Amino acid sequence: MSLETRIAQARGEGPADLVLRGAEVLCTVTGARIAGDVAISEGVIIGIGDSYEGREVLDLSGQVLVPGFIDTHLHIESSLVTPFEFDRLVAPRGVTTAICDPHEIANVAGAAGIRYFLDAATCTVMDIRVNLSSCVPSTHMETAGAALDADDLLALADHPQVIGLAEFMNFPGVIHRDPGCMAKLHAFAGRHIDGHAPLLSGRDLNAYVTAGIRTEHESTTAGEAREKLQKGLRCLIREGSVSRDMAALAPLLTPVTAPYMCLCTDDRNPLDIAEHGHLDHMIRSLIAMGCDTLAVYRAATLSAAEAFGLKDRGQIAPGKRADIVALPDLAECRASLVLCGGQVVTDAAFAARNIIPPVARNSVRAPKVAASDFRHAGNTPDTSVIGILEGKIITQHLREQVTPEGGDKRPDPARDLLRVAVVERHGKNGNIATGFVRGFGMARGAIAATVAHDHHNIVAVGADYEDLALAVNRLSEIEGGFVVALNGQVLAELPLPVAGLMSLEPHENVHTALVALRRAATALGVTLQEPFLQLAFIALPVIPHLKITDYGMVDVDRFEVI
Repeated sequence: MSLETRIAQARGEGPADLVLRGAEVLCTVTGARIAGDVAISEGVIIGIGDSYEGREVLDLSGQVLVPGFIDTHLHIESSLVTPFEFDRLVAPRGVTTAICDPHEIANVAGAAGIRYFLDAATCTVMDIRVNLSSCVPSTHMETAGAALDADDLLALADHPQVIGLAEFMNFPGVIHRDPGCMAKLHAFAGRHIDGHAPLLSGRDLNAYVTAGIRTEHESTTAGEAREKLQKGLRCLIREGSVSRDMAALAPLLTPVTAPYMCLCTDDRNPLDIAEHGHLDHMIRSLIAMGCDTLAVYRAATLSAAEAFGLKDRGQIAPGKRADIVALPDLAECRASLVLCGGQVVTDAAFAARNIIPPVARNSVRAPKVAASDFRHAGNTPDTSVIGILEGKIITQHLREQVTPEGGDKRPDPARDLLRVAVVERHGKNGNIATGFVRGFGMARGAIAATVAHDHHNIVAVGADYEDLALAVNRLSEIEGGFVVALNGQVLAELPLPVAGLMSLEPHENVHTALVALRRAATALGVTLQEPFLQLAFIALPVIPHLKITDYGMVDVDRFEVI
């Protein structure tokens, strides 16, 4: 269709492709509720606030139309399904744009993993945009399956789905001018660069923002987020399956700050999405907490679009992409109809997609382990312990007295002191590191996973060495995933054969498996609400304060293996 034809249709000189009739439009700029039809042609809104004729007319009387929701930072791999199943999982909930960082699969498969996401993004109903993974690996203190330098990223930078550079997690590398970090920052200067700087403040935060960082999602308190806003960062309120910062940051979201705040999920699995929701859950929760309704919808739509340079969306207005959500009630935020680029989200729309084959199969090449591999050597009782904080990926650096027995510091479930271990699984060196963790509440058995941010080696926690070995070895047999073991038997498992991160099953099947895994973990005595993603984050050495990789225990504050 020519521009001239579209202009003519906007004037009512010819029928639009689709007309939404009977609803009111929520204006995300003025807050007004605008009566009249919404006319759409070739996926673009051509008119609002008037009457139009259309080749197809949908009656949405009594409802409110809002722009499609934009998740400003997430890792689709953490949904445990492919981009195609993620599309089917969240688009019906009103998420029409997802800005993802595929650094999970990139840490396993390198550029090939990113290219898989870019190819998939051209086939999905929702619009998937990609920020190129800036930290593969995230630090020098882990063994990843791949490494990407500035030239590797520049080779992908001109793809139409690429926005810029994804979360720059190595903030010490930025503020201390590490040459590899600087090369990436120079390569993407002037483009969007996403941030990741937990607890950073003062002059160090000034230095980080000076590097060209524009957005940041790691604030866990209103004070931290306020300083970041005042220093020019747009703050993304995060509510994932482990990192739950929404309640802490809600008081900061007001009509004044909303243009500079957005919403994101980061890491959210199908269990939480099915039982609570995705961005729709955040919207209704924030409104229930007392946040201004317009401020919440603005953060979920227009502010997100502006923050990431997506000028064609975020408002239901002429010339904008027809990403529209119909809601019977703004406070409830439960979509009755969703349009992505003018296409109604239906089962038929999903069935018509071109599904491309996955990459990174058979990626788990871990050594076969024995119970003795989980001994923790030591000759003094003083011991560093990772302290889990429910609902946070920040951990405590605890000190406990664990008396060695025969050169081995054994788990002590009575004190909630469990063995944590990381086993290198990319077939590079076979490293095995062990330590202690508190906070799982496990009394027996073991759990293990290949989802271990961001290197995605095998991470395991347990009270029994034999069960630890069983769980870890089972992961090699099923191409990765989650395993729960007790008394020499596998109680539950979820195979994730795509890079050891994603299932090839429908999201409904993944949800069912996760319910069984949660039940099995509870049978071991686990008290955490989300033990598997919590497990994944204790292996990420860019989040304070104490973590573990295949190199050993990592003091993140000192940024060194201890």
